[in-house]
Amino acid sequence: MFQYAAAQGGNGIVGIIVPFVIMFAVFYFLLIRPQQKKQKNRNSMLRELKKGDKIVTIGGLHGTIVELTNDIVVIRVNDVTKMTFDRSAISHSVASSATE
Repeated sequence: MFQYAAAQGGNGIVGIIVPFVIMFAVFYFLLIRPQQKKQKNRNSMLRELKKGDKIVTIGGLHGTIVELTNDIVVIRVNDVTKMTFDRSAISHSVASSATE
């Protein structure tokens, strides 16, 4: 009788742990891993920006990069207007043009 109860108790622990392992695997492959990949691509895009690239900010402002530092980007919106943004405020690069 005790052997039967001990065998069931061991099976109960495995029965509890296995669903958590499966849930973690599902969360990792469906949520965590794609987010890490997206963040890696974004960081790569931000590192590769150069003067003359046409970009769009997170707020939707379109412009051309005039100056770059490690943290700050100055973009030209039109012939007269230049605006300063954090590099992290850039959403994506639209196209590259020749360096001025």
